[in-house]
Amino acid sequence: MYGFDTAIGCCVTAEKTKDAYAKNDGNKAIENPAMKTLNYSCNKYLSALAIKGVFGSEFEWWNVWVGVSLSSRLIHRFSEELRVGSRETDWWPQRRSLDYYHMLVKSDVERQKMKLAPPYHFLFPSQGSTTMSLGNDFGWLHYTWIDIGTPNVSFLVALDAGSDLLWIPCDCIQCAPLSSSNYNTLDRDLNEYRPSTSTTSKHLSCSHQLCQLGPNCQSPKQPCPYIVNYYSADTSSSGFLVEDTLHLAGNDNKSNTSVQASVIIGCGRKQSGGYLDGVAPDGLMGLGLGEISVPSFLARGGLVRNSFSLCFDNDDSGRIFFGDQGPAAQHSTPFLPSDGKYITYIVGVKACCVGSSCLDKTSFEVLVDSGTSFTFLPKEAYERVAEEFDRQVNATRTSYEGYPWKYCYKSSSQVMPKTPSLVLKFAVNNSFVVHDPVFIIYGNQGVVGFCLAIEPSGESSGTIGQNFMTGYRIVFDRENLKLGWSRSNCQDLSDGTRLPLSPPKSSPQNPLPTTEQQSAPSGNAVAPAVAGRTPSKPSSASTQQLPSPSELCLVMLLLYFCIHLPHVSDSLS
Repeated sequence: MYGFDTAIGCCVTAEKTKDAYAKNDGNKAIENPAMKTLNYSCNKYLSALAIKGVFGSEFEWWNVWVGVSLSSRLIHRFSEELRVGSRETDWWPQRRSLDYYHMLVKSDVERQKMKLAPPYHFLFPSQGSTTMSLGNDFGWLHYTWIDIGTPNVSFLVALDAGSDLLWIPCDCIQCAPLSSSNYNTLDRDLNEYRPSTSTTSKHLSCSHQLCQLGPNCQSPKQPCPYIVNYYSADTSSSGFLVEDTLHLAGNDNKSNTSVQASVIIGCGRKQSGGYLDGVAPDGLMGLGLGEISVPSFLARGGLVRNSFSLCFDNDDSGRIFFGDQGPAAQHSTPFLPSDGKYITYIVGVKACCVGSSCLDKTSFEVLVDSGTSFTFLPKEAYERVAEEFDRQVNATRTSYEGYPWKYCYKSSSQVMPKTPSLVLKFAVNNSFVVHDPVFIIYGNQGVVGFCLAIEPSGESSGTIGQNFMTGYRIVFDRENLKLGWSRSNCQDLSDGTRLPLSPPKSSPQNPLPTTEQQSAPSGNAVAPAVAGRTPSKPSSASTQQLPSPSELCLVMLLLYFCIHLPHVSDSLS
């Protein structure tokens, strides 16, 4: 308790010095500039220590008088003075007894739980929380409109929980076509980002801690390059990193207000593979666990809890909410680390069931990834699931040209026949039920067939794609490192509260800190070569904050008076 001893010692010195001054001239004592400074510093330092939690549970109550009295008293919560004045002395623990320390520890635990709630329950894109699937033209992924820069420019970005970086087409060398005439489902042209036209844009230096260019950074003026390679063959985005404003809307229980968040964006100058063939032509928002992802910036800025949810409905619409931790009654299962680090949303499947038949040797790890259109299982588990599905379904096997699935069937009518459900069993008997694990094939007259929408992954792990998430509110609780899910129509919360769906009409700005202000000194860097797969632990663990420069100045001033004022006190007395 060095900080406590120093502070109280100085305040006792202040009290003695005040008394000494008063013996000579009581009126001048309170007017003395040194005494005023010491009084202010003493109280400021005690308050800072209390706020920082230095006193902990040992000193539950304190009283700092300001102004004329120039005195301070700090009373131990289990002191004799408080015990005498209390009517509940029967539970009073004996000092240094086992009960004494048990009660102190219990109080400490409770104090750690007393954290200030973030100002917003939810954040969502400024144009609304709506997401949409645009079908085969856009790779069957879900997209949402976001606004970036000042003045703001709109981009239609794919939502990808399997990567970290938010990138958009920018000062293009090789980008996908942006004219709506190239796409059947667009009613307006897509945009290209130009950092030079945004007044809030600035290049991220290669010396920034989120750029791991390392010794190759020859000058702080050099921008930070990036390249993200994705699982799809020869699919990548590359360019340089910039910092700019992401426009959001916040729900604070009263109304929706505008929020401007400073985030890092990939200025995607060159795309390849699927990104030139219709998938994410206007950019992609990585929602992963890496420090460079949008959820990480929002949580690190203190605006929302470190969590987000995606909800996809059967009509190809959906919702995205940052800060959503889901209903209390939701099912959940913990994320699993990889080599001791939480780098992506991996969970453990204990067994697979088709209908009421649960299968042996169907346990594996699986990535939960909204950026994958369909679902993949390890080969052995896939074969067991597919064969059991084929055994239970009452339809004729066939194949459909252009479709990747092996187990496809004809429909005997123009309506979809009943198919068995697929159940993924997790730990503690939590089950994820996929009621319709099929892709329906339509003809001119209605349903002509369907396929089991699962493929073998070719690896020991699998992927729960966007198709299996449909009908659920999927919660990526990064703060508690768990996946949550509950059935939802993507319109209402399970407790009856209406989800905030619309952006605010007009409201004052509420900016986030810049990335430099948000970044912790010990934060892990993002290597430009793997910006989409950051091997860093999520920023859910609380860290102790260091004193600010102003607080350090007060501490130095206080120590100065501690050293010099005792001599003044002795000479005056």
